[in-house]
Amino acid sequence: MLAIEAKGIVKKYSKKTILDDFSLNIEQGSIFGILGPNGAGKTTFVKSILDLIPISKGEILINGVKHHLPAARTRLSYLPEKFSFYPFYTVKNVLNFYASMKGLSEKIAKDEIEKALIELNIKGQENQKVKTLSKGQLQRVGIGCVVIGNPQVLILDEPFSGLDPIGIKDIKTVINNISAKGSTVLINSHILAEIEKITNEVAILDNGKCLAKGNLKELAKGNNLEDFFYKVIKESGEAV
Repeated sequence: MLAIEAKGIVKKYSKKTILDDFSLNIEQGSIFGILGPNGAGKTTFVKSILDLIPISKGEILINGVKHHLPAARTRLSYLPEKFSFYPFYTVKNVLNFYASMKGLSEKIAKDEIEKALIELNIKGQENQKVKTLSKGQLQRVGIGCVVIGNPQVLILDEPFSGLDPIGIKDIKTVINNISAKGSTVLINSHILAEIEKITNEVAILDNGKCLAKGNLKELAKGNNLEDFFYKVIKESGEAV
C-alpha cells in the first residue's frame, strides 16, 4: 500500500493555478524529498495532504484512506517550518501536551519523551520555558513533538531551518530511526545537500507541475542533486 497517493490534483486561487494536474505516489517506509523553487507549489501540496486547504480537483489518499476523513490523520504528524507554542510552557510541558493529544498512556509518554530529549540533544533543557529557547532549540522541541507516538506518516516542512551542523545531524538521525521502524517521512526543504544525504526518492516541482520524480541516484545519473535540480528547473523555464 502507498503511504501517500495524489491523483490529478488541481488547486486554484482565483484565476491562478498553483497545482496543475499534479500526481505523486510515495511508498510506505520511504524518506521522500519534495523540492522546488519558491512558489513551485510545495507548501500548497503539503497543506492539501493535511486538508488545511481544499483542492479544486483530484484525490489524495493517506494509507489508502481519503485525506479529508479523520481516520486518514490518526497516525500522521506534521511539523510546520516555524514551530511555536505558548511561551510560558516548559519543554516538558509541550512534549507532554502532544503525548496527551496522541492518546499515549502516562508510562509510554514518559518513556518516549525521555527518548526524544536524549535523541534531540535537549536533555537538561526540559524545564526551560519556550520563550527562552533559541530558534534551533525550538526546532528540536518541534521535532520531538511530532515523533512521539511513532507516526506512520511524518511530514516535515523545512526541518533543518535554523539548525547548526550538530542539530542537522541529530535531526537526520531521528528521521533515519523513525524510517527504520517502517514510518514514511516526507520532507519539504531547500537544503539540497542534506536532502541528497537522507532521502530515498525525490520529486521536483515548478509552476505546480511535477518535472521529475523517482530514485535520486537513477534520476541524477551520476550528477549531484544541486546540479540535477538546476538542470531540471532551467530546462523547464526554457521550454516555457
